[in-house]
Amino acid sequence: MSRNCSASSPNERRELTKPLKILYVSAELAPLASTGGLGDVANALPRALHALGHDVRLAVPCYQAMPEHLRGAPMCNCDAPMGVRTVAGTFRLTTMPGTDIPLYLVQNDRYFDRPDIYGPGGNEYPDAMERFCFFSMAVLDGVGKGDWVPDVVHCNDWHTAIIPAHIKTRLATDPVWRGMPTILTIHNLAYQGECPASKLPETGLSWALFTPDCLEFYGHINLMKAGIAFASRTTAVSPRYAREIQTPEFGGGLDGFLRTRARGLTGILNGIDYERWNPDTDADIPANYTPDDLSGKAACKTALQQEFNLPARDVPLFGMVSRINWQKGFDLLPTALDRALAGDIQVFILGSGDGPHEDACAAVARRHPDRMRVVLRYAPPLARKVYAASDFFLMPSRFEPCGLSQLYALAYGAIPIVRRTGGLADTVYPVTARGVEEGRSTGLVFVRASSAAIFAAMRRAVKLFEDKERLHAVRLAAMRQRFSWDASAVNYARLYRQAIRNP
Repeated sequence: MSRNCSASSPNERRELTKPLKILYVSAELAPLASTGGLGDVANALPRALHALGHDVRLAVPCYQAMPEHLRGAPMCNCDAPMGVRTVAGTFRLTTMPGTDIPLYLVQNDRYFDRPDIYGPGGNEYPDAMERFCFFSMAVLDGVGKGDWVPDVVHCNDWHTAIIPAHIKTRLATDPVWRGMPTILTIHNLAYQGECPASKLPETGLSWALFTPDCLEFYGHINLMKAGIAFASRTTAVSPRYAREIQTPEFGGGLDGFLRTRARGLTGILNGIDYERWNPDTDADIPANYTPDDLSGKAACKTALQQEFNLPARDVPLFGMVSRINWQKGFDLLPTALDRALAGDIQVFILGSGDGPHEDACAAVARRHPDRMRVVLRYAPPLARKVYAASDFFLMPSRFEPCGLSQLYALAYGAIPIVRRTGGLADTVYPVTARGVEEGRSTGLVFVRASSAAIFAAMRRAVKLFEDKERLHAVRLAAMRQRFSWDASAVNYARLYRQAIRNP
């Protein structure tokens, strides 16, 4: 524990080590229902908090994809006041798979018995706001009917951002929720839960809150803004992103609002689970390897080449595992790839997303059939093979709140090529002569969001690949990095205690 958080008396020291009761509320939970980073965090952070001795419980919607045998038993009814009507659901109790951590599932087949979490083809269902407002209110009602009362409620993104508003207003005198501290984590400010003002009754909140200081946003409702306004503390998923969202470039129109609340905004870097992401033990990759013996990594590269009919040659292999959309730089990528593929390299892209960007990537692959492959689907076992096989890992994101893929790539010795933004800048140390000599350089970093900058970074990667000694040094430094959830969990627990002291 850092010195500035040390206690000066035995009572204070006991308070700092006392287990907390934490309610963690999320729209996703990997592997049961997840589209990316939010689900991974919801799986990993509660585990890390639990390992520290805290009594943490999760609440997520009961989606169609969740197996019946994992849904547990009904615990009680849970109701949500949505305007002139009350919508009912079932509050179920089970455990997170592979743990004894309690998991609350909110079941309402009208809202959640659907084939997609958010909507088909990357689009949201038309009633997205209504679905997650119901979920948030149902969680408060269901937990409030039980015999377990949390010390703090941790909400995530716009889907659960109205919880702090309900606790501070509608439930301000409720015996369970009165004075309850809340944390809101912003995973991606590009998604804010905007909807027409006419939908306000469905949020269960009062028209008195439809003001610029609460949830009004250019004449619309903004659920993320409501959460920021009422949460005891707000966090972003990396220190740099916490600063970036206070600027017009990254703030999505909320930068000024966030600047007024900067004292309550903290950046806490996400981590990864090194027991699950370990090339020495990973059963999904063709050969295991360690920093001390990288022969298995070469075998993984050959296996991927053979599986997808790429020439099995020792040339730089650039991998990508990503959502295919504008945020991830896919509008810039085709031009850069066409130029880079004129050289002796290979590219492997795995992911899905926006149709036009998928088509553009596929078209590049058709123009370079002996050097590039594109697999347009979400395939976690194949993703691990790509991390293990790749010499370099491309993440040319326009913005990246934290990013987990570069952390997986570091662990698997796939040297990241990243834009200097958000969590990418916080986790990848650029290759410099001094950095390599001191064993600190872990990746290639570029600044401008442009095709030319991506191409230049790929050329630098090819030169690094040709210098086997420097390549080996950077790869070893990458694989020895540790961005574990243990440190993040300690920081969150510290923040919870601050919120409890001053909700």
